[in-house]
Amino acid sequence: MVGGPRAGTPVGLALVRDAEVLGAEPFFPEFIAGMERVLVPLGVPVLLQVVATVAEASARMRAWADEGRVQGVVLIDLLPGDERVALVEELGMPAMVIGDPDTARGLPTVWTQDEVAMREVVARLVAGGHRHLGHVAGPAEMAHTIIRRRTFDEVAAEEGVRTTLFDGDYSEAAGVRAVAALEQMDDRPTALVFDNDVMALGALHASGAIGIDVPRDLSLVAWDDSALCQLAEPPLSAVSHDVQALGELVGEAFQDILSGGPVKVIRAMPAALVTRGSSI
Repeated sequence: MVGGPRAGTPVGLALVRDAEVLGAEPFFPEFIAGMERVLVPLGVPVLLQVVATVAEASARMRAWADEGRVQGVVLIDLLPGDERVALVEELGMPAMVIGDPDTARGLPTVWTQDEVAMREVVARLVAGGHRHLGHVAGPAEMAHTIIRRRTFDEVAAEEGVRTTLFDGDYSEAAGVRAVAALEQMDDRPTALVFDNDVMALGALHASGAIGIDVPRDLSLVAWDDSALCQLAEPPLSAVSHDVQALGELVGEAFQDILSGGPVKVIRAMPAALVTRGSSI
């Protein structure tokens, strides 16, 4: 689309999430706020539609294209071989992928290099004396979950430490379930890494309820350093990056796409571990 953004026509984001989980997550409000800081002065709002499945997201994007409702879409939380990538190519719709370039199949991409951050987390925990680590992942089918889990396993193997893997869904209940599982284990991890902050908070609250002291008995590390992490007691160690700045980067890249700029893969600054009271 050469000529620049069309004022008054939004950029769409059809987000596959459970509405209750989304309501507890600080990430997306901050991310969208960053995008809007760039796009709204150009007259381009962000249209968010929360759906339950990938198929529903595809249907929503097709309807947007048919109705001329949006001038482009943001694709996030993609799956390997995701049908949404093929769909935007079929529709000829400008799109920006937030995720691993391998999932984007040639579309413009912003990638936060999750493997770099996970490598640092595992190495720092091992340096702190932990010999058995747990990973409480996000939805298993998402490409970035696969990357984080694979890196977690690879670095733990390189360091010669044991791992236990827990499935999660970004909800507080998933963190509670992970701690309940620990209670049943004779040889349990001494540190847990979570794929978001809400699951880590659920684990922190559940640990206190059953007498597991954080960080003496169990270290906790969250992903995404929201205010929730910083206000927790003890404050949560977290993989920290400026989510609003990420949104601004995406907004700037989208402005370039809508102005006819070349396809780019932009590697955002990797997140870094900030150590607080929940880990040793």
